[in-house]
Amino acid sequence: MLRQRKPSLQAIAVEPKDSPVISQTLAGQPVKPGAHKIQGTGAGFVPKNLHLKDSQGNPQIAECVQVSNDDAFAMARRLAKEEGILVGISTGANVWAAIEIAKRPENKGKNIVTIACSTGERYLSTPLAAEARAQVGT
Repeated sequence: MLRQRKPSLQAIAVEPKDSPVISQTLAGQPVKPGAHKIQGTGAGFVPKNLHLKDSQGNPQIAECVQVSNDDAFAMARRLAKEEGILVGISTGANVWAAIEIAKRPENKGKNIVTIACSTGERYLSTPLAAEARAQVGT
């Protein structure tokens, strides 16, 4: 649907560096999921509704960016602290990847869009919010 409206669209997947099942699948490698801390992503399999190729066999994903646990956590914290946007770890991963893609010289002046797919509310009692809890004494 999106590509019909904008044929130049490039869809880029984001996955945990420690569980790169989409990258493995795209490369034709055996899927070897790993443990990671980016909740909501990297389930250890490629879901059936993620169509890596269209009906003609054309790739639907231009690339897959792998994000470390630390980068995902740091970006989620940064969004809360600097922007006032309370997001979850998977959104931290998406935003980190979007910024890295935007830094590429070939993307200068282009629109880079990502999805904030998780709220940080469910992570307030987890290590993601430990620094904030320490600041308020809880």
